[in-house]
Amino acid sequence: MFRALCIALFSVLLPMALCAQVGGSRIRNDATMPAGPSPSSDDSSGTSESSTSSTDAPSAPGTAAQQAKSPTQQPSKPSKPKPVSDSDRPPIEGSMVGYIDNAIVGSEIRIRFDAGFGNNSPDRAEFFYAQCGCDGPGAHGPGPGLATNLNFQQLYLRGEYAPLKRLSFLVDVPVRWLQPQSFDLKTVPSGEKPFGNQSGISDVQAGFKFALVASQRQYLTFQLIASFATGDSTRGLGTGHYSVLPSLLYFQRVTERFSIEAQVGDSHPTSSSGAMAFAGDVLTYGIGPSYELYRGENVRFAPVIELVGWRVLGGMENNDAALIASGYTNPFLNVDGINIVNLKAGFRTTIGNHNSVYVGFGQALTHDLWYKHILRLEYRYTF
Repeated sequence: MFRALCIALFSVLLPMALCAQVGGSRIRNDATMPAGPSPSSDDSSGTSESSTSSTDAPSAPGTAAQQAKSPTQQPSKPSKPKPVSDSDRPPIEGSMVGYIDNAIVGSEIRIRFDAGFGNNSPDRAEFFYAQCGCDGPGAHGPGPGLATNLNFQQLYLRGEYAPLKRLSFLVDVPVRWLQPQSFDLKTVPSGEKPFGNQSGISDVQAGFKFALVASQRQYLTFQLIASFATGDSTRGLGTGHYSVLPSLLYFQRVTERFSIEAQVGDSHPTSSSGAMAFAGDVLTYGIGPSYELYRGENVRFAPVIELVGWRVLGGMENNDAALIASGYTNPFLNVDGINIVNLKAGFRTTIGNHNSVYVGFGQALTHDLWYKHILRLEYRYTF
């Protein structure tokens, strides 16, 4: 807004200043122009001879110089400053990370596949799925049985559209598969079997990104996403509650090949799925440097390392160790203050101007975790 106002004012004032300058130059030139020779007293005789001699006489030096003088040159009008075009922002392929959210605003279609292994507390703060159904009728998670080891896969279909340079809207539709690997069998009622493999639509997300800073070398972007309880929480496909996820995203091109990207945000549940206050806020943060190791005419290849962390700021979980320690009377554990940190390593290959592929692997570095290992594959098409 401020830039547009400045350009408008400049466009109005510049021609006015130039007209004033040209007018002043003409006045000065007219004032300094030497006057022609005045008629002498002899010319008053009116004879034809004096008239002829006056016409045929050579011009005075000052008059000849004045005639030879070229017309006054008007100063050239300087060109107006060009407005910032979309080419001044880096293409969305400039983002090389695979786990940290992309700060660059643009239009894209993204297909992402995750395979996670070793989730030992899937209902922690209701971040992955809702409170275990093994807690009774008030719990809306899967059951019967408390899962102590669970593998999962998730396919994300995401569309993002940027009608403006700094603003984009996005929708993310996930499909989830679950494979429980082990249970605390004492939490399974006699004569029943623990819940089995599940699959289906998970919690759909939608939101927007707005770039507070947008240049060829730097982006600072605010992102706000809403998560909707579209997944069947009783089958472990969703959290059973709505959440809002505000975050701040950062991109910095340090050199032509080296970039750093970062993220800090929060997942805030609007409620818990059941009667107990199981859901809690989860603070997310991460940083990821990348370096373009190879840059060809149509192909670029960049390894990337990402350190991603979560701090749980409230909520509860069903904990098998706490359950055993209490003599199977109290499985609940307060998870406020838990820290989880993962190291992600991968590479992104960019092909042409529109296509890129990411392959990455994540490893848990802390005792508490969302998963022990995770594999990520991603395809991104920009337009």
